[in-house]
Amino acid sequence: MTQAASSGFSGLLQALAGRYALQREVGSGGMAVVYLARDLKHDRPVAIKVLRPEVAVAVGPERFLREIEIAAKLTHPHILPLYDSGEAAGFIFYVMPFVEGESLRERVEQESHLPLEDALRIACEVAEALDYAHSQGVVHRDIKPENILLERGHAVVADFGVARAVTASVGGRLTESGRAVGTPAYMSPEQASAEEEIDGRSDLYALGCVVYEMLGGQPPFTAPTARAVLARHMIDVVPSLTALRPELPRHVTRAVTKALAKEKVDRFAGLNDFAAALRGEGAAMEESRAKSIAVLPFANQSADPENEYLSDGISEEIINALSKVRGLRVAARTSSFAFKETQEDIRAVGRQLNVLSVLEGSVRVAGNRLRATAQLINVADGYHLWSERYDRDMEDVFAIQDEIAQNIVRALRGVLTKDEEQAIASARTANVDAYVHYLRGRQFFRRFQHKALEYARDMFVKAIDIDPEYARAFAGMADCYSFLYMYFDSSESNLRQAVVASRRALELDPDSAEAHAARGLAVSLSKKYDEAEREFQTAIQLDPQLFEAKYFFARTRFHEGKFAESAALFEQACEVREDYEARLLAAQSYAAMGDDAEARAAYERALRVIEEHLELNPGDARAVTLGAGVLMRLDRGAEGVEWAERALTIDPNDAVVQYAIACAYSVHGLRDEALDLLEKAVRGGFGDKEWIANDPDLDAIRDDPRFLALMQEERSGARDHGA
Repeated sequence: MTQAASSGFSGLLQALAGRYALQREVGSGGMAVVYLARDLKHDRPVAIKVLRPEVAVAVGPERFLREIEIAAKLTHPHILPLYDSGEAAGFIFYVMPFVEGESLRERVEQESHLPLEDALRIACEVAEALDYAHSQGVVHRDIKPENILLERGHAVVADFGVARAVTASVGGRLTESGRAVGTPAYMSPEQASAEEEIDGRSDLYALGCVVYEMLGGQPPFTAPTARAVLARHMIDVVPSLTALRPELPRHVTRAVTKALAKEKVDRFAGLNDFAAALRGEGAAMEESRAKSIAVLPFANQSADPENEYLSDGISEEIINALSKVRGLRVAARTSSFAFKETQEDIRAVGRQLNVLSVLEGSVRVAGNRLRATAQLINVADGYHLWSERYDRDMEDVFAIQDEIAQNIVRALRGVLTKDEEQAIASARTANVDAYVHYLRGRQFFRRFQHKALEYARDMFVKAIDIDPEYARAFAGMADCYSFLYMYFDSSESNLRQAVVASRRALELDPDSAEAHAARGLAVSLSKKYDEAEREFQTAIQLDPQLFEAKYFFARTRFHEGKFAESAALFEQACEVREDYEARLLAAQSYAAMGDDAEARAAYERALRVIEEHLELNPGDARAVTLGAGVLMRLDRGAEGVEWAERALTIDPNDAVVQYAIACAYSVHGLRDEALDLLEKAVRGGFGDKEWIANDPDLDAIRDDPRFLALMQEERSGARDHGA
């Protein structure tokens, strides 16, 4: 255990002799004392921060140096770099450049109210630094004027990693000396209440406090004691910044107030959004957000729980219809359906999904009668923007769906063009029984499991038996066969059926984007890449918002080894709908190109999307699996192994899970474990051989005799598939 220093400056001087020549103390804070020194090896001035004895005892040298090492990897023009760190004679210290300028604390004390231009420049530079740190998985936890240094007028953020190390040791409580981990005047409500999970939105709140002080001359909350200040952060309304400085632009005061929201979900999504709002770009962002909606799964109020396919299907059909309306952003089905049967307040759901309106409803089937309700709710105040009740024959289900979608567009935007009206009323069967089977098929297709895909295929077949000219059912059946071939049963029969069904879908409806996308996927699996390209491009031209067309076109380009194109297409797919697999595959495309910097940034983005998805869907084994691979790519191997073991616990027999974990183990250097799972995955039906051939995650085991034998085994079983 580290011993507290007893001889102060002289003891430190002696401990660092030969490495650093201490000159004088230049500052002190709740956790450390700062000394000006000279780096003898490099002949340069440095600042040495030494933890106070009581803090050093609480943290311990190993924990501190481990946490500070994470921060040492940060490289950004607005982050003060770390030169050195260590322990000497009981002193825990770290070394940084000595900044000749002043701290923001000194400037605020001198000027009280900073000029608006200066305050916004400093705020945006700090936001840029924090956004970068968050992208690297580092949260500062102690943003305050003392930790913002001004070098030739520009902001440099110091002390990354220190508060994190202390928090890890004392669990967010006050230290034994009574000092808070963090600084009370700038601590978020979640820090003040000692929540275990602190993320970047806590730094955002702290920066909001700093901006408030730069503009208003004082922190937003003050009180005689630290505990009283923390209580005000958790309870009190933010005092009006306009009252302190009436000339401030409205967009600035609104941005600061939003940053200081009590609930994390009510703040900006990230530091870049806060900076944009401070610069006045937030108004346009709000206008865009105003035309945004989430369609929650309609509640099944029928006596028969089996009718859930209908309530889910109607919800999905409305999502698909609204997605075709230009200028309207619709939350992805996976995000909206995560709130199925939720008891959360609709306003909270809307904030989590980052939309300003939410559609909820219910469906009840009684005999041949269909009763449905729908309510469009304004997230800001909880009031209804539109609502309607329907009590009609089952045959009117199509009209009900169209009316709901059309009324939503009119409520949000005021007008609905003829083209949009036609797009919403997409081609479908006239037979309700066929439609019912189609919806059952879609319900099980979404589960993406072997037996579920087989059941979905059977439902599409029944829909076609009832209506032999049902193009969407043929497209759905083709997708089932393609997915079965790719992930579970790479038999000639599955691929042949996919090719035949997709061709029939196009014959029945040559203007269907879904049919062209299904055809593109089927022929791409047959390695007919030129035809696949034509089909995907036609699908995208017919429906630019069809995620599947861009996603599977990207996969096709990856199969061909055209990694620059696959990366661009995966990114475009994510613009249509945020998707963790597309994010990950974009990163893999960059890695295959050899662009390590872009690949790492893309892996960071993928991890954020995976983590956000798992907050809503914690039991998604595939998301956990892919997250394991990303963590290993980001040199966080121990965490990656933990995630991999968790995924295998959730679903040990899924071939896709087995393949993805094999990739993760390969990246982490666990060759035998990787090969064991890869063999299980391939022999268990994972049939995407071209993907295996190009996947950079498997590069570490490609020369292994077991890998070569497995690939030879697969090649010997491959056949040409007719179209």
